[in-house]
Amino acid sequence: MRSIRSRSAVAVFAALAVLVTACGSSGGAARTADGKTVVRYQGWTGEVQFEELAEELGYYKNIKLDWVGNTTSGPQDIQSVATGDIDVGSAFNGAVVKLNAAGAPITSVLSSYGADEDEYTGYYVLADSPIHTARDLIGKKVGMNTLGAHHEFLTREWLAEQGLTNDEIKTVTLAVVPPVNTEQALREKQIDVAALNTIWRETATERGGIRPLFTDKSLFGAFSYGTYVMRDDFIAKNKEAAADFVQGTARAIRWTQVTPRDQVVAKFHEIIAKRNRNEDTKTIEYWRSSGIPVPGAVIAERELQIWIDWLVRNGELKDGQLKAKDLYTNEFNPYANGTYPEGSGPDGRALAQK
Repeated sequence: MRSIRSRSAVAVFAALAVLVTACGSSGGAARTADGKTVVRYQGWTGEVQFEELAEELGYYKNIKLDWVGNTTSGPQDIQSVATGDIDVGSAFNGAVVKLNAAGAPITSVLSSYGADEDEYTGYYVLADSPIHTARDLIGKKVGMNTLGAHHEFLTREWLAEQGLTNDEIKTVTLAVVPPVNTEQALREKQIDVAALNTIWRETATERGGIRPLFTDKSLFGAFSYGTYVMRDDFIAKNKEAAADFVQGTARAIRWTQVTPRDQVVAKFHEIIAKRNRNEDTKTIEYWRSSGIPVPGAVIAERELQIWIDWLVRNGELKDGQLKAKDLYTNEFNPYANGTYPEGSGPDGRALAQK
């Protein structure tokens, strides 16, 4: 399960070029006593990552996950991959593109979150707000939990698609507001629009008095917005482990896509209880779907190319500097051929090994 993360990415990417060259990672990986490759990752308090689900379901054969702590944002998570502090991380694809542009030797290997019929980010205003169009947002304030990631990109893209000029878009203030405070800030009119998803969207809409101005789903339809990334040297030196991570995580994602919601939520509760980290599980109760509209989280080229094009239009990348096809691979994903692998059913169990 993945929600949109918090914290500005500005400082992360400003220092990235230095960090990448200074990390000195050799791409080597530790081994367990029984010969499995240790794959380091960061988690989220009160949430279950797809890789954690995969391990619980027994979908890995060659790897053992090593939780090194919790992260603070998607950009921070993939920065930690680039610097060699962890081996796999996930973030919004716009942040992934920026990291590649900064020279980070990383590759996207699997989609990690998105929007589907049940899970999406909504940009809400008060029910009696005079804001009904993008032009009404000129000079107004939008509250979100991240700058330099999903919420900012989607806001700016919607404003541009609705016909606002760059100068007009610049008048719209983007304010960082912690998710727990976003609804309150909207109701107290400290902000004019609130970006809400997962538990924050569900509880706010239950209380009423707000309406969506737009959603990421209405902008792009069902779409995968983020990817898991690995360092290129890690993949090269641990190809069997990389392949095992992808196939197992893809199967876990597929399991959530075809398993009744109450069973998924029950499994999440079970996993959180087992790890004994004194976590609040309230967020789990508001889980609606994987948010990934493609079976097994196969990456589509357009899911990265759209953000390359966006950054080119905004002068942050040169035309032709990056091509989406060079930033990702579906090589290890057993669902990449468009059908279930031989010997498997729609739940992803009993997958034939490639």
